[in-house]
Amino acid sequence: MMQACSIFRPAATKTDGPPPELSKPKPVDKQPETKQPEANKAAPFNVPAFAKEVKRANYTVAVFAPLYLDSVFATSADIPGRTMPRYVMPGLEFYEGVQLALDSLQSHGMQLTVQVFDNKAKNNDVAALLRNRQLDNTDLIIGAVGTPEFKLLSDFARQKEINFVSATYPNDGGVTGNPFLFITNSTLRSHVEAMHEYAQKGFANKNIVILRRNTNFEAGIAGNIKTAWDKMTYDKKARVRELVWSDATTEGELSQLLLTDRPNLIIITALDEVGAKSILRKLASQKATYPMQVFGMPTWDIMKFKEPEFAGITMYYSSPYYNDKTDIYSKYVTDQFRKVYKARPSDMAFKGFELTWYFVNLLSQDGLYFNKDVNKPNNRVFTTFNFQPVYLKEGEEMPDYFENKNIYIIQKGDSADFKMNTAL
Repeated sequence: MMQACSIFRPAATKTDGPPPELSKPKPVDKQPETKQPEANKAAPFNVPAFAKEVKRANYTVAVFAPLYLDSVFATSADIPGRTMPRYVMPGLEFYEGVQLALDSLQSHGMQLTVQVFDNKAKNNDVAALLRNRQLDNTDLIIGAVGTPEFKLLSDFARQKEINFVSATYPNDGGVTGNPFLFITNSTLRSHVEAMHEYAQKGFANKNIVILRRNTNFEAGIAGNIKTAWDKMTYDKKARVRELVWSDATTEGELSQLLLTDRPNLIIITALDEVGAKSILRKLASQKATYPMQVFGMPTWDIMKFKEPEFAGITMYYSSPYYNDKTDIYSKYVTDQFRKVYKARPSDMAFKGFELTWYFVNLLSQDGLYFNKDVNKPNNRVFTTFNFQPVYLKEGEEMPDYFENKNIYIIQKGDSADFKMNTAL
């Protein structure tokens, strides 16, 4: 457990609260814990715990971040070379964003007990924490975790009926039957469903083509798009055609699926940069003949397509997060980060701040079981969340988990990227 990260940067022991324009959490009456089942009403989402109102005067929050302290300080208490390794920075910056949010919430009167854990610790890993019962009194878990910690924390959250907010893992990890799990970084299935819907409804005339390689993984992505097509009730939906491509695929084979009289909306299922650029080079030679707009996977957000042959190809990718950094929250985080940490906040810092502010506010407003009213517009920070129950099998009464289904479609630009679905 860590109380602060002063070993890395100056600790955020105290910061000024956000400016008055920010919505403050409602003060919590310091009364003993109450549990009040709603009489004669079915439990929301058929989860008995969700029918209870459980509020506390002080909430205990556990935060997990990959800090790799054992690796960094394996031989010395000093930072090797006086520079933090790059692999440490995402987890550290996530924690720093969390800390800014916690300081702000506490400055507004919220009583919190916060435990911060390094989920990459070798001798005090998640499994050990659970065995030692160090999380048994937790009211909320926020974690930037991957495998295997994700499954361990999810199973624990289900057993103890504690809400677990998965901050960064874009997968359900095979979890089922856990209505106490929130997946904020939407699954790939949700991404391609949203991309398909945007392609269908965003263009009057269109020719939609899926380009995938001959792998089970990319075949699964194409299958999710076809399933979305089957479920779509839109009366103007166009059929979706598919081509399995390889390095041997010729321009002629591609051109057989392209049309000259309407936009060719091409969905490329490659998540890797080498594969994405390989198929784009094949398309680039035909861009003068066939109007095309290319839709890539969420991993394309960090890819650079500066090569001359890609000029003139409109490209999109999907993301569950979008922050143009012009709002009052962003300005507050930026100012405080410079003041406290002498640095500019990264996207991970913004993410840590947002999720902590959002979900701890829900604790304050509705108590431990805020699941029945999680999408509160007035709680919005940078992102419009749309958490929906996911039922992996038909006929299930209890959700397998809650997932953020709000996906932004982003157009890649030369110097900045732009949000296209402006209603979100």
